[in-house]
Amino acid sequence: MPELTLALSEFATGSITTTPAARLVASLSALDWFAVGRAGADEPVSGIVRDMVLEEGGAGQAHLFGAGAAPLRGAALVNGTVSHALDYDDTHFAHIGHPSVAVFPAALAMAESRDAALVELLEAALVGMELSVRVGLWLGRGHYQAGFHQTATAGAFGAAAAAGRLAGFSATQMAQALGLTATRAAGLKAQFGTMGKPYNAGIAAAAGIEAVQLVRRGFVANPDAMEGAFGFGATHHGAGDLSALDGLGETWLFEQVSHKFHACCHGLHAVLEAARSLDIAEPEVAALTVRTHPRWMSVCNQPAPTTGLGAKFSYTTVLAMRALGHDTARLESYSDAICADPRLIALRQKVEVRADESLSETQAHLSLLRRDGQRQEAEHDLMTPLTLAAREERVRAKAVKLIGGRMADEIWGMLRTGGRAADLGARLAAR
Repeated sequence: MPELTLALSEFATGSITTTPAARLVASLSALDWFAVGRAGADEPVSGIVRDMVLEEGGAGQAHLFGAGAAPLRGAALVNGTVSHALDYDDTHFAHIGHPSVAVFPAALAMAESRDAALVELLEAALVGMELSVRVGLWLGRGHYQAGFHQTATAGAFGAAAAAGRLAGFSATQMAQALGLTATRAAGLKAQFGTMGKPYNAGIAAAAGIEAVQLVRRGFVANPDAMEGAFGFGATHHGAGDLSALDGLGETWLFEQVSHKFHACCHGLHAVLEAARSLDIAEPEVAALTVRTHPRWMSVCNQPAPTTGLGAKFSYTTVLAMRALGHDTARLESYSDAICADPRLIALRQKVEVRADESLSETQAHLSLLRRDGQRQEAEHDLMTPLTLAAREERVRAKAVKLIGGRMADEIWGMLRTGGRAADLGARLAAR
């Protein structure tokens, strides 16, 4: 068996030693995933995919965000799509993907069907998300630059790993599942900006569940299909970088996951974090200058959007929103009406955005010139670690804004004190 598949299969099925940080971050990502999924349950794409799956019928094996229950594969498809509908879920910059939205839907579906404990669900999800990050690193930046959506491609392998672990797979069975996932993993960046982007996450979760269900029934696939001349890596512009395995099982790269604290494109988050340390208020602003990595200039630099969706991809608009006192963490702050506010239109004309190749993709620099002539400057790197206490405080505060304090506290209590996965699943569909 090739080195990559062997290492991943043994990691996904063997006993593991986690760190307190990894366990806490996994629990926080579970809360974050639940909150963004509940908040996105009524998005158009959510309704379309959920209605399709419910119309197909079948055994109600796992709950759906918004309403109802469905067979495992359908539940994973729906919940992956719904939880990525707002694009407000966690991101791991090492492999440029969103781990939670591919892995948690598959893990929860399998956990519900097997009446697993929440602690088992969280451990399996952590293993799956770690594996997806490692696969993303193995594939490398060229895979993403060629047009593949890492959330969906690398994420599908993480979904299979989590579901297979909960199914009690041996390393041999896991290798089969990963090999079969290699022929199903898919997702294109061409879908960005459409309903196809969140659907990519649903595809990943469903592909992982499907592979595990088939292998569990005796399906025989090629366990070498990730590697080799005609394997997934070779045919999908993968780098085949086996250094991605360094420290596997000892170092938890998932601890470095970045949670979104602003309801907009992640390319805007570094400058919004920098703005937190400056006194940016509309009456005092004479000029604002943003320096950012060139990559973001074509992604989130819409100069004068007229819609709430466009505002989520606009440096000028989110900084003007902040100066006017709008909370960039709240979904309702991004509206057509706010974009049409004459004060915001006037203020964003004072914002200049410049590309700076000396900055990394996770860094931004912000300069504020006040009307009194005083200049203030700040910078932020999203890779700067938050203390665990600060991360917990901010993720829980975000959840409160999305689903209310009572439900946020209830879900956090379940995740930290235990219970059954089915109890968490039931809260997905609760009205």
